[in-house]
Amino acid sequence: MIPAKIDRQLLKVQKPARYCGGEMGSVLKNREEVDLRFAFCFPDLYEVGMSHLGMKILYSLINAQEGMWCERVFAPDTDFEAIMRREEIPLYGLESFDPIRSFDVVGFTLQYEMCYTTVLNMLDLAGIPIRSADRGEDCPLIIGGGPCACNPEPIADFFDLFQLGEGEELMLDFLALARRAKEEGLSRRELLRQAAQIPGVYVPSLYNVAYREDGTIAGVTPREGAPARVTKRIVKDLSAMYFPKDFVVPFTEAVHDRAMVEVLRGCIRGCRFCQAGYIYRPFREKDPEALDRQAKALCTATGYEEVSLTSLSTSDHSRLEELMEGMLPWTEQRRVNIALPSLRVDSFSPRLLELVQKVRKSGLTFAPEAGSQRLRDAINKNVTEEEVLATARTAFAGGCTSMKLYFMMGLPTETMADMDAMLELAQRVVDLFYSLPNKPKGRGVQVTISVACFVPKPHTPFQYEPQDSLEQFREKQKHLLETVRSKKIRVNYHDAATSRVEAILARGDRRLSRVVEAVWRAGGSLEGWDEHFSPQRWEEALTEAGLSGDFYACRRRPYDEVLPWDHLDYGLTKAFLMREDQRAWESVTTENCRHSCAGCGANALLGGACFEAHTSIL
Repeated sequence: MIPAKIDRQLLKVQKPARYCGGEMGSVLKNREEVDLRFAFCFPDLYEVGMSHLGMKILYSLINAQEGMWCERVFAPDTDFEAIMRREEIPLYGLESFDPIRSFDVVGFTLQYEMCYTTVLNMLDLAGIPIRSADRGEDCPLIIGGGPCACNPEPIADFFDLFQLGEGEELMLDFLALARRAKEEGLSRRELLRQAAQIPGVYVPSLYNVAYREDGTIAGVTPREGAPARVTKRIVKDLSAMYFPKDFVVPFTEAVHDRAMVEVLRGCIRGCRFCQAGYIYRPFREKDPEALDRQAKALCTATGYEEVSLTSLSTSDHSRLEELMEGMLPWTEQRRVNIALPSLRVDSFSPRLLELVQKVRKSGLTFAPEAGSQRLRDAINKNVTEEEVLATARTAFAGGCTSMKLYFMMGLPTETMADMDAMLELAQRVVDLFYSLPNKPKGRGVQVTISVACFVPKPHTPFQYEPQDSLEQFREKQKHLLETVRSKKIRVNYHDAATSRVEAILARGDRRLSRVVEAVWRAGGSLEGWDEHFSPQRWEEALTEAGLSGDFYACRRRPYDEVLPWDHLDYGLTKAFLMREDQRAWESVTTENCRHSCAGCGANALLGGACFEAHTSIL
């Protein structure tokens, strides 16, 4: 039941369903029968967090353990935050409405660098000191995980520990330690020392960072028995891995309001800019039988009329058509749509299109990333213009009349001719539609090109490359808009100022903790939303701290420089990353993992090769 103090305020906010809990599928337990409480915090609004598959998996996994209770916590929007502060309502778990300060562990999933100030705001709303060094024995442990944990240094001062890699096994290992530490009365410090011995756990307070006069890192030194390098954890067998039979179904519409099953992890492609494609290696597939069973169970339990086959590149699943053939009997009967949100143009067949649109026709999205073949080769996209057009032909012949093409600007080696090539490719897609004799009658085509700003990310070949300046980005965006000639082509682009801050934080070191704190104290929170983001706040905080944004974002890193994340091992050798960066400048591609092993090093995490079909080490 909602406490009266909270209930009285809910009709004063725009979306009260974000804050009232009680949804179908949520887990309620008896406090007296629970000896470890975990607050799973998503540092964004409810409708964003409720779309996240990782949170759904770990929420159900922890609650399946006897004596453990996991509750969901989301960032309040500004209207409810103002009420919480005025009425002294602390941040609470949606299941019990208890303040999360009373929990044993508070965990944050870090999906995006722009969430960092929201993390601080949520800690403050909870009444928890934002800095780890200021927390006493009565404070919950604050842990972080997710993709941004691959370089957590800019927020290291705010977390007690981080979990690197995949959480299904690692989370249970850590919570078992936390439960034992509570039973035995271990001190906070001793718990952290023991946690550092769990493979995949990084305790930043057990590492000293030394800097050179030029601001680069001289070295990172472990102490108190912490390992010199922390290696990420992975789940080796996805088919045998825990997966929930139902989800919490939100009262209000989520961003991705549908059932989701994860078909694979990792990526075979090796696009040199893509952090996810590297930090989630090695590539592992889930069996079609398990996927079909899990999808059917979720749709039965939740009532969703759409199921998404989720991954970095779903069409790379070697048995995808077999999976969809197996799902069609019950999805057609129930009128459940199958969504494939991540498709490759070079693995998209007429039969796959037929299966995708068997239940409902819709527009398709593909990501050439670059307009010219030279630049696609430089970034190792391994997609030709002929494949893009062949895919468009297949889609249009199957009844599609809209297509979205994702591109990126500011990529290493890019020229203005590469910018022009984006629009030229989009125009060829439009022309192709009108050239087809079997195109849908009486209907026009709409091609949308969406252009993101390149952000160099850790653990990728382009971690060494500089980002374009704001002036360069804006010049290219202006050129793009001025060059559009067809009403059949729509152009969208991302805010360059946000991408600059993202790059600063992505490649940052521990000195940025005081910058993040200063931005939060100046009002920064929910900065993944344009209306809450202020580049001026970040520039002022950097200046006040005596730091330069260009030093982090726009500087090429020498191969011999100690990078802030070098002591965090995601299975990739530096030799491989340097080699791939050099190949980019030669516009030389590297074959995907199914065709030839590139020797990235991730296969060691599986105890062998990622694929039996590997033929050489480049």
